[in-house]
Amino acid sequence: MMEELDGLRQAAEEELARAQTEGELSFIRTKYLGRKGELTAVLRRIGNLSPEERRKVGERANEIKEILASRLDSALLKVRETEQQAQLRREKIDCTLPGRSIPFGHRHPITMVKEEICEIFGRLGFTVVEGPEVETDYYNFSALNIPADHPARDMQDTFYIEDEILLRTHTSPVQIRAMEDMRPPLRILSPGRVYRPDSDVSHTPMFHQVEGLMVDRGVTFADLKGVLTYFVHEMFGPRTALRFRPSFFPFTEPSAEVDIRCVICGGEGCRVCSQTGWLEILGSGMVDPAVYTNVGYDPEEFTGFAFGMGVERVAMLKYGIDDIRLFFENDKRFLEQF
Repeated sequence: MMEELDGLRQAAEEELARAQTEGELSFIRTKYLGRKGELTAVLRRIGNLSPEERRKVGERANEIKEILASRLDSALLKVRETEQQAQLRREKIDCTLPGRSIPFGHRHPITMVKEEICEIFGRLGFTVVEGPEVETDYYNFSALNIPADHPARDMQDTFYIEDEILLRTHTSPVQIRAMEDMRPPLRILSPGRVYRPDSDVSHTPMFHQVEGLMVDRGVTFADLKGVLTYFVHEMFGPRTALRFRPSFFPFTEPSAEVDIRCVICGGEGCRVCSQTGWLEILGSGMVDPAVYTNVGYDPEEFTGFAFGMGVERVAMLKYGIDDIRLFFENDKRFLEQF
């Protein structure tokens, strides 16, 4: 039986020398040292021996078991280290290679210009208020001195949802709602999306406006000119020339449109400014007394002015863009410029 044990040890060591994977080592451990392994099978026959032989065989069997267990553990550590080194070689990263840039999103130019407009007027004490984009005919037209048969309605075609429900054509309804809820003095801005059925290089069915309103005692047209001159110089530069040109809006009287010197040609005349040297950027005027009556203000006590501008229009002039549709096409080549 001693010879059998030595042969078992030799066979196990030969298999250990050939083993190259953790799985093969696990198989050898089970084959020789497991509960049903070959060494265990030899020990089960030890009861047939004399006491003296049993002691010698038992000592030899335990010695072989310890030797095989130790060599199995050593071989397992070596195999694991070899596999780890191989994995490290497979996953090696060359730190000298140039890195791959990760593109980051950023604010849309429309958002940037809208926030800049609000920030400029915010320095003058204007606060932002918002209102619904789905409006009633009353707030969008009637309360602004635009009755059902008024020709001014033709100036802004409308998306109607129902007879009296529509998508707002300007953000002026927000001013009506604000005046119903607030008493003068007030200075408010109403930025937001508006809708008109029009689409070409300078118009889209949905666009953005920022409208402003100031109401108090003793507000004059001079105050309007001062506020808008400050805005133009802050937005387009302190050397930007501007002019106030008489116009008509049903909710202001007198009314004026504000033009700036063409930012493309510097006033020399070009295709963008139709050879005039001037570009319109916003409409404005003193609030019509009829609007005050609609919201419960005394037109004999309070005066004020209102103005409104298209954010896309301002952005086109600020960045020299000649097609409004570029803002909505999501072309990365365009958007990455900002």
